Amino acid sequence: MTDLNLAVIADIHGNRWALEAVLDNLALWGVEQIIDLGDSVYGPLDPAGTAQILIDRRIRSVRGNQDRIIIDRPAREADNPTLAYVRRSLERDHIDWLAALEPTAVIENTILACHGTPWDDDAYLLEEVSDRGVRARTASELDALLAAQEQKAIVCGHSHSPRTVYLPGGRLAANPGSVGLPAYTDETPHPHAMENGTPHARYCKVLANDEGIWVENFAVPYDWEAAAERAIANGRPDWAEWLRTGCAGR
Repeated sequence: MTDLNLAVIADIHGNRWALEAVLDNLALWGVEQIIDLGDSVYGPLDPAGTAQILIDRRIRSVRGNQDRIIIDRPAREADNPTLAYVRRSLERDHIDWLAALEPTAVIENTILACHGTPWDDDAYLLEEVSDRGVRARTASELDALLAAQEQKAIVCGHSHSPRTVYLPGGRLAANPGSVGLPAYTDETPHPHAMENGTPHARYCKVLANDEGIWVENFAVPYDWEAAAERAIANGRPDWAEWLRTGCAGR
C-alpha cells in the first residue's frame, strides 16, 4: 500500500473563519490531500466565501444533505429564511459546483467518503437516534451495516461528532467532527441535540501504510466570535450560541 496521509473535513456550514483556520493548521503539517464530506455552505454565515475557497483550492468534496436542498429548491423557500439567504449569497459558479458533487468518493481504493452513510446523505452512520435519545452504534453493529463496503476505512460526517470505531478485520469507521458548527438541534427522526462542548473547529487525518490504518483528531481555535456575530446579523441567535459554546442548550 502507498503511504496515505489524508485530511478529512466535514460540515463546514459556510463558516469561512473556521475553514481558513483548519487549512492554515493543515499547512503546518504539510498535508495537501484533503477530502470534504459535505454540508459545506449551508448556514447563516459566509456561504459564498466558503464555496470560493473550496473551489479555488480544488478541494475534493462530496454532497451533503444540506448541499442537496440548495439545489432541490423546495416549494416554500419562504419557510426557511436561512436557505433563502444561502441561495441569495451564492454565485452561479458556486451553484454549478454544488450541483456537480457526487454522493460518495473513493480515495486510492482505501477510503470510502460519504456525508451521512454510503447509501443515504440524511442518515447517521456512527449514531442511532430514537425517541430515547442518541446512542453510539457498536463496532459489531457498524461491521454488519458496512459489510458490503470493501474499503479499509469509511469516513462520514452529518452528526458533527468526532468519533473513530475500529471494526473487526482491521477496518475502521470515522467521523472527523464539524469544521464549522460544533453543536445543533434537530427534530428528525426524533428531537435530539448534538454537541461537542467546545467551539473549536474539528477535523481528522487518516493515515495508512502496509502496517495498518489509523486516525488522528484535531481541534483548532479560530475567531468563532466573528462567526457568531454574522449568525446574529442574519437572524440566527441559536447558531451564535452553538458557535460560541459548542453546546446545544436543549
